[in-house]
Amino acid sequence: MDEEYDVIVLGTGLKEGILSGLLSVDGLKILHMDRNDYYGGDSTSLYLHQLWKRYKPPEHLGSSKDYNVDMVPKFMMANGALVRVLIHTNVTKYLNFKAVDGSFVYNKRKIHKVPTNDVEALKSALMDFFEKRGARNFFIYVQDYKENDPRSHEGLDLNKVTAKNLISKYGLDDNTVDFIGHALALHLDDAYLNEPAMDFVKRMKIYAESLARFRGGSPYIYPLYGLGELPQPECKVQFDETGKAFGVTSEGETAKCKKVVCDPSYLPDKVKKVGKVARAICIMSHPIPSTHDSHSVQVIIPRKQLGRKSDMYLFCCSYTHNPGIDLLGPVDEIFFDAYDRYEPTNEHNTDHCFISKSYDATTQFETTVKDVIAMYSKITGKTLDLTVDLSAASAAAEE
Repeated sequence: MDEEYDVIVLGTGLKEGILSGLLSVDGLKILHMDRNDYYGGDSTSLYLHQLWKRYKPPEHLGSSKDYNVDMVPKFMMANGALVRVLIHTNVTKYLNFKAVDGSFVYNKRKIHKVPTNDVEALKSALMDFFEKRGARNFFIYVQDYKENDPRSHEGLDLNKVTAKNLISKYGLDDNTVDFIGHALALHLDDAYLNEPAMDFVKRMKIYAESLARFRGGSPYIYPLYGLGELPQPECKVQFDETGKAFGVTSEGETAKCKKVVCDPSYLPDKVKKVGKVARAICIMSHPIPSTHDSHSVQVIIPRKQLGRKSDMYLFCCSYTHNPGIDLLGPVDEIFFDAYDRYEPTNEHNTDHCFISKSYDATTQFETTVKDVIAMYSKITGKTLDLTVDLSAASAAAEE
């Protein structure tokens, strides 16, 4: 190939797809390649026969194309960073979204709807009467808080006050703190309690704003036909004698470029293992019990409720989106999956390779987009402006 590109993007996973779009919007010349015979990389959506091929011989669950199973299932916060990025790259013109029915949390051996405002806090079975009062006042504080308006701060500097100290002001017990921190602020562990409260409050505000955007039962939306909508031979990155990437070879031809973007699997010697994610993929003929018969839902199980080191997440999508363990009820088929998580160890200024982090265990995309935005800044040297009008996403979403 005689043509030279600004950036060659390897892999069609969500992160690589978004970066390709962002860089194209900036006017860079992009070549997007994938060695797999399907789109989406680790975040692909598989038909049933592809799922069987990956895990075990086929059974009798109906037509393969009646199913679309996401390998890295995550919801989008309706007012979150991913929606802003998709609008920035005009992807929302080609996608239809559906509001997710419910958001729930496992507490004291029962599934409860997550209270999202002061009114729901007063009705919630998660708390007793006195606890509800404190939670209501806390929700009002978060709802009214504006970073640029000192009158809403109640004398607290959230860049200095820890989340634990902020919460203690409202006298909330450990159970209430558990579901607020993990089911509303969506923290993975309790380290946030000893950190400045600003991030904690901002996370809760994104949750509340996302909930208000479509006035549904949850703050989440999801592509109507699964994540495979977002965005084949072996691809080998070529380096010069100084260790700088200059192109990618596929089927005997080399495309030249100034920079390479890829997921960890393309450059395994430039990443390190940082953990593991374990998933169970279940095919059911009914909604998850105790979730108000919701066809799409998230249930968060905070680690303290199970005596575990990390939270567990239940993510459910039904035929209403056209994709395809005791809390789940009867399961028709179950597939277990575990994969290692990697982070880059290379010096991108030296080798011109920009490697994404592996997908984490969360069931929403905020951490994914943080990685994408950080990679964008490293590649371009610019800060991504996401102050966009979200009405485009609102118009594309269905109640």
